[in-house]
Amino acid sequence: MLIATQILISIHRWDVTAFHRVLQAHRSKTIVRCAHWFSKSADGWLYPLVPILLYALSYDQTAVFTATLLLALCMERVLYLMAKKGFKRKRPANILADFRSLVIASDEFSFPSGHTSAAFLIVTTLVLIVSPAFVFGYLWAIGVGCSRVILGVHFPTDTLVGALLGSSVAAISLSYILVQ
Repeated sequence: MLIATQILISIHRWDVTAFHRVLQAHRSKTIVRCAHWFSKSADGWLYPLVPILLYALSYDQTAVFTATLLLALCMERVLYLMAKKGFKRKRPANILADFRSLVIASDEFSFPSGHTSAAFLIVTTLVLIVSPAFVFGYLWAIGVGCSRVILGVHFPTDTLVGALLGSSVAAISLSYILVQ
């Protein structure tokens, strides 16, 4: 147990150092405006439009995509909420003295980043089912993760684990759907 605690303390120290470096380097008005846009684009309102657009374009794998996306989102939200409630990692503004985030988070815990997780989930599902050309969507998903750190509501590892969670759940969900 002691080794695990030491590892978590080391990760937290690295996270705080990386967080401060990101904030020092990326607090220009333009970067902050872009961060707000990336963050808002991952609030969830765009995700239902993707299967609707695929259906409108008569894409032949729309049913597989939609089933995978629904399963993945359900699984991801359950795992995300379990991790939030289980780890109970406070947000940067609640841990770091004299720091205020640029947005108000929807809850008090930061680990993992739900915005980042959902962004990577949608992009991974698009890449695996629709076309590898959507790999460029990862630039948007990375922007979402970075925006959450720049806006001060997540530490870097919150977004890294969110990216891993979303991508993994998308791949597992597709595997399950294809076996059925």
